[in-house]
Amino acid sequence: MNQSLRILVACEFSGTVRRAFAALGHDAWSCDLLPAEDRSNKHIVGDVRGILNDGWDLLMVAHPPCTRLCRSGRRWLSGAGDMTPPKKLPIGRTWESMKEEFADGLDLFVSCWNAPIERVAIENPEMHDIARRRLPMSVPRPQMVQPHWFGHPEYKSTGLYLRGLPRLVPTDQLPEPEKGSGEWKAWNRVWRMPPGANRGHERSRFFPGMAAAMAMQWAGPVDERAVA
Repeated sequence: MNQSLRILVACEFSGTVRRAFAALGHDAWSCDLLPAEDRSNKHIVGDVRGILNDGWDLLMVAHPPCTRLCRSGRRWLSGAGDMTPPKKLPIGRTWESMKEEFADGLDLFVSCWNAPIERVAIENPEMHDIARRRLPMSVPRPQMVQPHWFGHPEYKSTGLYLRGLPRLVPTDQLPEPEKGSGEWKAWNRVWRMPPGANRGHERSRFFPGMAAAMAMQWAGPVDERAVA
């Protein structure tokens, strides 16, 4: 593909994915409830659902809220049956607030998936059965990728739900260290982060090598002769 595309990178404040597409010549924008960490003027502060109809060619949702959609969060949404109160709730939370958080996370995912955009990629873990039963039938199982497929010595299983885009191909696959070794523990940095106010933000950061692979494989460099 050699024409400049209008790229929207949603749920990203770091600018990592936006910069990867922009580096290849595309008109790339990011959008998040937080301001851009790099202070870019190609960043929109707000809810991405308000700009999905603005003529984008490709939508990449980098890290939408997934706490209530991923498998690890299922225990808080179901006692006996489907969407019934569990025996115990997280400290300080109510059943109503848990349902609202689940509904909003699901609405964000579905709104982005159904957006009038030809190519869509949404980063999200494998969802639990309660969430999957509420998804459109067109949503496939995610492609699961790892940072060490793209040159980063780390483990972080990343799910990509793709529409109109090919599966991501590894570009710089690193040999994995021996399980339990010091290097293996270092590769698990993301999961070993101590609790803290910024833990969620730090764990959500995209890996530059993976972002570069997305930009190259899903958009490619712009041929300046095509836009001259």
